[in-house]
Amino acid sequence: MARPGARRGPTIWKGVKPLQDEAGARYERRMLRGALTGLRARVESDVEILHAELYDDVAVRVRADSRPWLPLPAGPESPFQVPDLADYDAALAADTAVFSVVVLDTGDLAGDAVLWGIDLHNRSAHVGLALRPAFRGRGLGTDAVRVLCRYGFEIRGLHRLQLETLTDNHAMARAAEQVGFQREGTLRGSDWVAGGFADVVIFGLLQTEWTGSDTAGG
Repeated sequence: MARPGARRGPTIWKGVKPLQDEAGARYERRMLRGALTGLRARVESDVEILHAELYDDVAVRVRADSRPWLPLPAGPESPFQVPDLADYDAALAADTAVFSVVVLDTGDLAGDAVLWGIDLHNRSAHVGLALRPAFRGRGLGTDAVRVLCRYGFEIRGLHRLQLETLTDNHAMARAAEQVGFQREGTLRGSDWVAGGFADVVIFGLLQTEWTGSDTAGG
């Protein structure tokens, strides 16, 4: 998972695929789509699940966030809480775009995805992703990162996206490189992680390098 802390080719809005709603009924929903995953708005029912599996697992969370872990309940203080944005203008002015990742074939909630540190002057942002344990190792992370990039470059008109992860997070590094990110450098001993300092690798992708995807997700 990418580190979304203090630094931290899909088809978009086109095509419809059946998903499952919270009650299990099948329905059709338009969303940001890749070949395997979709990104949709966070809803309240996502919060408890994401908090339990991605925040309360302390050993995993301290590797995913450069801020210290605190004992927070799955309530208003949860880092996965639905953003309190009053209207479209407030959402547009925010420096973070929060999504829930879902599996297109089933509609299952797979994880958390975010563009954070959105800087409209320099037209840049950071990519953050965390998948629930049962959804790792299936190629969903790479697909979700592609969708985030498409959103950043083609919907938000950004020029540069950056992704940071611990140097031993080989799965996240592989996903970044498969999407087209370039390894730009290493911050040596920059993050305090579980009793010691760890190195962080920085990946960057420019809009001019973005090739999208040759898959048609809908």
